[in-house]
Amino acid sequence: MTRLSIVVPVFNEEEVVSEFYRRLKQVLRSMDIAHEIIFVDDGSRDNTVSLLLKQAAGDDTVKVIEFSRNFGHQNAISAGLDHAAGDACIILDGDLQDPPELIPEMVSKWREGHEVVYAVRNAREGEGFFKKGTAAVFYRLLRTLAGVDIPKDTGDFRLMDRQVVDALGRLPERNRFLRGLVSWVGFRQVGIPFDRPARLAGETKFSLFKMLRFALDGITSFSRLPLRLVTLVGLFCFLGSLAVLGWAFYVRLFTVRSVQGWTSLIGVVLFLGGTQLLATGVVGEYIARIFDEAKQRPLYLVRRTHGFPPGRGTPQG
Repeated sequence: MTRLSIVVPVFNEEEVVSEFYRRLKQVLRSMDIAHEIIFVDDGSRDNTVSLLLKQAAGDDTVKVIEFSRNFGHQNAISAGLDHAAGDACIILDGDLQDPPELIPEMVSKWREGHEVVYAVRNAREGEGFFKKGTAAVFYRLLRTLAGVDIPKDTGDFRLMDRQVVDALGRLPERNRFLRGLVSWVGFRQVGIPFDRPARLAGETKFSLFKMLRFALDGITSFSRLPLRLVTLVGLFCFLGSLAVLGWAFYVRLFTVRSVQGWTSLIGVVLFLGGTQLLATGVVGEYIARIFDEAKQRPLYLVRRTHGFPPGRGTPQG
């Protein structure tokens, strides 16, 4: 019998989680398919866990993983995939911006032979111009820089076949950018468009800082181009400085006037200093990721699990 695993990362979603569960169960009942719902609580500080445990007490398809602290959205998804037992896994956020009503179409595409079915955002309701603009720039920049074909305007809302989930489980990265990793593993993939609704309640958990960090993880995980650009900028500055030095010697030795202008000199010094600091920062980002990988710490730590049968749901990393 075909079984579906639904992986739902949540963080401080007490205002939404009950309605999310109601809509998700309504969709799954209409499909008449065996399923499990794995909620991964990423260190919530509100009543999210209490509400999830209430759902689990009355529904044996609901399972809950509690992290010992907040480990981040991508690691929460990874934990859900590690504990999933279905023939296919669907990832969607618990804030109802990923509509559960899209699941039947995803399953239909999967049954047609596609191992990955990802949702493509046509519209993004409830988001300001800045967030829409930066998201559009990020997806297109990443698509240009990365060595893999990452579909633009997609998030983590997707269905993955068991083969794909097992392949992801063998990838050891600590700074995880899952939508890039899913593209990297390959298999037959197809997108389905949808209009992303606004949040039902509450506020987004992705601050500007988290968005920037997420973008850095995506770029540094899949592209060496920033390092190559640093090398090219360094070469350009070196050749430029040689040209300026040669011109200064020429003026001093073969003309009646010497080189004047402290302003231009300070400008050149500031330009070179800024370039060096920028280059150091780019290299530092890559070194920091090497440092994280070298420590070999687990992706997450589980405080406790609920609803899993014996032998499943044990703390993993």
